[in-house]
Amino acid sequence: LLFLCELSHIFVLCVPPDLREIVFVIQSQSNTFHVRQAERRREDLLKQARGFTKKQPVVLLLHSLSENEGDWSILPLLPYLSHSFGKNSSWIVFLEEETNVKLIALIKVLAKVDKNKEWFLGKPLFDEESTIIHHYAFAENPSIFKYPDFAASWALSIPLVVRLAKKVKEEPLKSDFTIDLKHEVRYYASHAVLHGFQLFSCNTCRASGLLICDMCAFVFDSCLLFLSKGEPVNKEDIFVAVKTCKKFHSERVPVIKKTWEKDALFLEYYSDHADPSIPTINLGVPNTERGHCGKTFAILQRFLSSAVPDTKWLLIVDDDTLISIPRLQVLLSCYDSSEPVSLGERYGYGLSQGGYSYITGGGGMVFSREAVVRLLKSGCKCYSNDAPDDMVLGMCLNALGLPVTHSPLFHQARPEDYARDFLAHQVPISFHKHWNIDPIAVFNKWLKNDFTASQDELKSGKTEL
Repeated sequence: LLFLCELSHIFVLCVPPDLREIVFVIQSQSNTFHVRQAERRREDLLKQARGFTKKQPVVLLLHSLSENEGDWSILPLLPYLSHSFGKNSSWIVFLEEETNVKLIALIKVLAKVDKNKEWFLGKPLFDEESTIIHHYAFAENPSIFKYPDFAASWALSIPLVVRLAKKVKEEPLKSDFTIDLKHEVRYYASHAVLHGFQLFSCNTCRASGLLICDMCAFVFDSCLLFLSKGEPVNKEDIFVAVKTCKKFHSERVPVIKKTWEKDALFLEYYSDHADPSIPTINLGVPNTERGHCGKTFAILQRFLSSAVPDTKWLLIVDDDTLISIPRLQVLLSCYDSSEPVSLGERYGYGLSQGGYSYITGGGGMVFSREAVVRLLKSGCKCYSNDAPDDMVLGMCLNALGLPVTHSPLFHQARPEDYARDFLAHQVPISFHKHWNIDPIAVFNKWLKNDFTASQDELKSGKTEL
């Protein structure tokens, strides 16, 4: 195949790369639903390739590459990719399970780029203000730093993979925490290489066809929008536990009551003080300024007791979490409650040194009944009441060999802490923190609309990436 490529407004013939030189890595997860999604995406890529060549690309599912829990954070995986594909490949292309790729459009883009140089290609995001989830990096001018939108896919040239893999092996990663992977991978690369790689702008993406899927890249959360063929799970299937304390009864609880409480059929507030006007329940665990592990494990035990309705799912949130219960009902219809599901926004701790993943608590932690049963049967417990509950649960799940399932629709921080273009193609489920915002206004803007309205808006084309 030959393509006409526009280089500096001059059209020239471009020779596309041999598809065997492209390695696709689908950023898959080990949950049953996500495995099916990843396999469907792999078959789509191979089917497209068979349509015009016998030279098939390599398509890998990330979750199946090794037993290393940290592979999802990409950097620990680079030495393997460099060793396995450094000699015979030119590009590593990463995509999410829901990323639709037009293969011919992709190879047109790669044909324009010198594969022998170091390239980091993707659709750029940037912060309009410094944010805690990025450790307040580039505080003076946060928009100067561009990082890739994983939903639109991203690619590394093999020379860059080789350099980064060498750096990973020679120098340990500086941060223990993996919070926003797309930002952290780009930040690491920018410090490893001082020249020669860039992120395409969205205008370049439109002009060249980088990972085109309707316009530039048109990506949806496929479960929440299209693949939930059944009905949303019933309200009767979800038990909601809200962690609060006496000092926030008058400040935070009223926000919940004015926003999302009415959408939850079974909900209890757990506090260090029993207040019948709310009402709150005192579980006998004293309040702590941080961690709240003792309270969370008391909630897990109560969930399995006869004191509360027998439901399939447990949602644990903070008293300053804003969440859409109807959207959660739709999302949960994608998962099998008989499996040990732990769902939310995934963070990592010490992943490059054999650490573990965990669901960060502020965005909401969702557990199937089976997951709670296995956690408590294992003897897992807090080492102190003020231990970080989400991290302790992550350690326990890791010890049991149970996966943590990530959804980008849960958010540990406020809407303004995320890039505008990142949120533009989402139907978010949760946000967290009331700091410097009007939480009721945030809920009404981002979470109040019902699922049907949000789906219609996305289908209308207003979420172009």
